This record gives sequence, structure tokens and C-alpha cells, in this order.
Amino acid sequence: MQRSIIVYRRSTMMMSLNTPEDAMAAARFAALAHPARLSILRWLSLHETCRCKDVVSSLPLAQSTVSQHLKVLVDAGLVVCDHKKPTSHYRLDRNALGELARTTGCFIEACCAGNPMADPCGKEAANHV
Repeated sequence: MQRSIIVYRRSTMMMSLNTPEDAMAAARFAALAHPARLSILRWLSLHETCRCKDVVSSLPLAQSTVSQHLKVLVDAGLVVCDHKKPTSHYRLDRNALGELARTTGCFIEACCAGNPMADPCGKEAANHV
């Protein structure tokens, strides 16, 4: 019996990302797609700046888990890390979250209107494939 092998390629699963805004929004949505990261963002929204251990003391998560989730949020641009010796300080990037909210709202409005290529927020229409 011969087995068929399905080759998975990430690129075949992705749509063409013609704009940097689409790529950034997708990365930020991926970062938001974990309940622990949402909890961390909520916690950060209540504090101007904090250290990883401050978050750990407030959430039922291990230090290594919080640290990894903070890294994902920093990489997505939703949290800013200020490296101060001997510890790093984290703060919510409210401007980045606000931009994501605006971008998402515009996208959803255009999709609900039946024209996802239109941009009701005033930017040029995206050239999607």
C-alpha cells in the first residue's frame, strides 16, 4: 500500500499580503489570539509601566509563561519594552492598539457594506489579489 503524503507549505495557506498594513494587522491579531495575552494586555492597561514579575504576581501564570507572552506582544508592536538594567519594564502601546482598532473597524465596515476593497476610512483602496 502506498501512502500519499500531503506537503504543508505555509505560503499556500496565506493570501497575498499586498500591504504592510495587512501584514501588521495579521501579526497583531495573532498576538491577540491567546487568552493569557489578552489578560496581560488588560493588566497592562491599568498600569503605566511594570516589570514581568509585577504581572506574574497579579495573574495565575508562571514567570516563564508571562515572559514568553510579553515577548510575543512586544514583537507584534502592542507592548513596548524598555530595557533597564537589571530588569525590563513593559508598557502598553496605546497608539498601536488604537490604530489596530481603527483599521479593524474600517475593514469590518467595508466588508459589511459588501465592498472589502473599499476603504471607508479615507486611505487608498488596497490592491488585493
